[in-house]
Amino acid sequence: MSGLKTADRPYDIVLFGATGFVGELTARYLAAHAPDGLRWAIAGRGEEKLRRLRDRLPAARDVGVLVADVSDPASLRALAEHARVVATTVGPYVRYGDALVAACAEAGTDCLDLTGEPEFVDLTYVRHDARARETGARLVHACGFDSVPHDLGVYFTVRQLPEGVPLTVDGFVSVGAAFSGGTFASALGQFARGRQLRAAALERRRHEPRLVGRRAAAPTGAPRFAGEVGAWALPLPTIDAQVVRRSAKALDRYGPDFRYRHYAAVRRLPVAVGGAAAVGALVAAAQVPAVRRWLSGRLEPGSGPSAERRARSWFSVRFVGEGGGRTVFTEVAGGDPGYEETAKMFAEAALCLALDRLPPTAGQVTTAVAMGDALTGRLRRAGIGFRVAASR
Repeated sequence: MSGLKTADRPYDIVLFGATGFVGELTARYLAAHAPDGLRWAIAGRGEEKLRRLRDRLPAARDVGVLVADVSDPASLRALAEHARVVATTVGPYVRYGDALVAACAEAGTDCLDLTGEPEFVDLTYVRHDARARETGARLVHACGFDSVPHDLGVYFTVRQLPEGVPLTVDGFVSVGAAFSGGTFASALGQFARGRQLRAAALERRRHEPRLVGRRAAAPTGAPRFAGEVGAWALPLPTIDAQVVRRSAKALDRYGPDFRYRHYAAVRRLPVAVGGAAAVGALVAAAQVPAVRRWLSGRLEPGSGPSAERRARSWFSVRFVGEGGGRTVFTEVAGGDPGYEETAKMFAEAALCLALDRLPPTAGQVTTAVAMGDALTGRLRRAGIGFRVAASR
């Protein structure tokens, strides 16, 4: 497995898509927090833009610059062969991500991204998981707000509960933040691809081994008032619950029978009803190509909120875990989820893969499976809170 992952590659980490909005935030975080001796580079299509970015980074004279394009497979192969870890922000991933994952799987290079696109994750599993297992590459998707706080939050919660017994965890997400043009474009694309999304999920199920002797489920919960968190709970149809379920399937610590439900937590009923209606209207609008193109033009990919707006943003994910006669209340919380904290999570995940002693894994794996305690520790030291609020 480790034969291709040699230490003599020029770079420990290459950040692909570094000149985009989240890409630049990630580059700035790495420049400010990378340990001495880390060999890293920024990569993208435009060499001049990359060099200008490097000039703006603090103390980053030794940061490399690599030119690569998603439409040029040879450049992606070269990129993968130059790095131990490739972190890519180039989305929507279902359009632009597959060739890079293929190159990394072939080269034995760890690859992580920020996707929240279930179709892309399922397709890369079918196409590239087997080869990545052969070469030792770890393919870790959803390494930002989708889905690090939820995946590691459930992992953290499970570790507070008894072992070897059935466990249930409910997650309640609260956010005060704006979102980017890239996130909006990705969501619209997913809303318009219902048929393809279902087909990819079905194809994955044909290839994925069945879980024997244990159960791990992530059913869609019903809307309800959740007295345990004092808010209306609306089912969240995001990739997060799928990621949690895959962690539970892979790790025996989640017990013989595990169930997770994922909700948005909204304090006021009118806001909850209005939010659900707005999402429904957006899903319907995304089915009409002309309307979808018009909506996409409202927020251009690569755009995002101001530093002042980001400074006021926050997120909180509260979890209620039960099992073996014990109930535990936990929380993962931080600042701006879509940008500052996503860049932090993404950069720390890349550093974790490149530098930390981790359990031996390969193929498509989740953050909890690949990095678990190590990444949780990194994020806590970086200012993202993981805490036990109460237990009984």
